[in-house]
Amino acid sequence: MQEDVRLMVETGLEAYRFSISWSRLLPNGRGPVNPKGLQYYNNLIDQLISNGIQPHVTLHNFDLPQVLEDEYGGWVSRDIIRDFTYYADVCFREFGDRVLYWTTVNEPNVFSYGGYDQGSSPPHRCSPPFCVMKSNRGNSTYEPYLAVHHILLAHSSAARLYWRKYRHKQHGYVGISVYSFGFFPQTNTEKDRVATQRARDFFVGWVMEPLQYGDYPISMKTNAGVRIPAFTPRESEQVKGSFDFIGVIHYTNINITDNSDALKNQLRDYDADMAAKISGLELFSNEEYPVTPWGLREELNNFKLLYGNPPIFIYENGQRTPSNSSLQDVSRVKYLHGYIGAVLDALRDGINIKGYFVWSFLDLFELLDGYKSSYGLYYVDREDPELKRYPKLSAKWYSRFLKNRSSFIVGSVELEKDPSLVSIGHLFE
Repeated sequence: MQEDVRLMVETGLEAYRFSISWSRLLPNGRGPVNPKGLQYYNNLIDQLISNGIQPHVTLHNFDLPQVLEDEYGGWVSRDIIRDFTYYADVCFREFGDRVLYWTTVNEPNVFSYGGYDQGSSPPHRCSPPFCVMKSNRGNSTYEPYLAVHHILLAHSSAARLYWRKYRHKQHGYVGISVYSFGFFPQTNTEKDRVATQRARDFFVGWVMEPLQYGDYPISMKTNAGVRIPAFTPRESEQVKGSFDFIGVIHYTNINITDNSDALKNQLRDYDADMAAKISGLELFSNEEYPVTPWGLREELNNFKLLYGNPPIFIYENGQRTPSNSSLQDVSRVKYLHGYIGAVLDALRDGINIKGYFVWSFLDLFELLDGYKSSYGLYYVDREDPELKRYPKLSAKWYSRFLKNRSSFIVGSVELEKDPSLVSIGHLFE
């Protein structure tokens, strides 16, 4: 940990985003705190602070204490609201004197879609014929909507607890993150344009409209009907405005084609309710993303126009490459150069952007494809007992950018000739 924080300092990072594992801190989901878990996170936070790096902490990132899943089904039960608020209270109390930025739940839209409709990600709940992976539990027709509903209520409960109990002492901020694409119609037909707006409602509006306006998008309520839970007037007021900032997670653009025929199906899931086909997205792949930064700029403008220009941290943005590719990751440099440029354009558009984080600092275990692909600025040799880190071209480029040195693409040509940037192919021989 100390070595990695030193790497952050050498790179020039001003902030570092990480998740706390609920299970590591509260093994039973509630009750006594695990002292070793508490010590680990205190050590990490202290290391960051002492080196001038601001911690940005996420409370839930696809992981839940198994005991709560076994006891009542986790996020599909209202009981989770009480237990999540208790967990958040522990974190605010123990770490809030040093942590100013709290994200309650990471990308609830993708978490619920993958975890409760397709069954492709934890907790792998789904029902035939909608499963992409074998599962013997869940209900794809109802549960994605239930999970997001309870996430929004748990988030707002934790946020208002912080404001009431801690903010006057700790002066921090509470937000939530949303996964977003650049949404574009496949053709210029009216049907595809309407389907594109509908797809955006289902992906982004699903989380943002309750937070901004206190209710789900009309298109979702119309298509999902009674399967999407309704907020009571009190819940609507509780959720509305329950954030200090929004974390935006963005990697690529998608093209949308109308699929209204899906609404004729008697048995439907979230996908069918959206009534749109998506192209240009390969989730289970290690192919590189195209460099199309205009999608991020347009999406950031949507946040300004539709949701009152909230404070935004771009919490994930980065290039995917095969895990055994070269340290000379020119494609990642081009990607970051293009997307950071789009963030600058968005700032000039008057969008309230507070920060930008590259995904990811180190190569790590990816949710969808494990170690087959990598996003890191630093390569981690998992065959080495010491797990040695190697800076990629992108790490050196990004460091120069952060230190106000040359950040033009041509600068990467000089870096490519750096003798320290050897190919990592020999590490796999």
